[in-house]
Amino acid sequence: MAIEASAEQGMKQLISRAKQGDMTAFERLVEQHEKIVYNVTLKMMNHSEDAKDISQEVWIKAYRSIENFDERSAFSTWIYRIAVNTCIDEMRKRKGKQCFSLDNELEDDEGSWKQEIADKGDTPEESLMRKEMENEIVMALETISEDYKTVFVLRDMQGLSYEEIAEITGLALGTVKSRISRARNNLKEEILNIWERNGRKPRHKNRKEGSNP
Repeated sequence: MAIEASAEQGMKQLISRAKQGDMTAFERLVEQHEKIVYNVTLKMMNHSEDAKDISQEVWIKAYRSIENFDERSAFSTWIYRIAVNTCIDEMRKRKGKQCFSLDNELEDDEGSWKQEIADKGDTPEESLMRKEMENEIVMALETISEDYKTVFVLRDMQGLSYEEIAEITGLALGTVKSRISRARNNLKEEILNIWERNGRKPRHKNRKEGSNP
């Protein structure tokens, strides 16, 4: 508890110094939060180079507006909001101009998604199926609206709570839950469409031995 209080106090001091123009303090804030910014921009944009460029833009925006930061909110929530809004703005600019390629390398701070998926101790067949499913989810994300994509990424790929997402997006809690549910349903439908286009049947987990057919 004392450690948490000390860390919180240290964060408040960094923010206060950064708001007064202390570049060293702002750089410390960047160091502590750059991974979450990069990861959310990566999952929103599906391309590591885009994620790097947009992450830089996010931090430029944060530096220019840090003096207006409302310290009643968590800094992480504030920077998440800037990252999400910057991604949405960029996606709207590119609407109809982007094409998705499975050759895009999706790298985060723990390595590429493909490598991460393959390192879970699965059998070769399970690893391949997991890779295919990850690719299908990423492809399906390209087909849903920015609103649905945003809440899906924040909840199911970043692991944020409904309350955190509501604060980041400025949406009512019920709206957040509704959009996440619809996003999941839309993604499921699109993945089924992908399977149908590729001539594959929906996958089902193997029944346990001894269970009834």
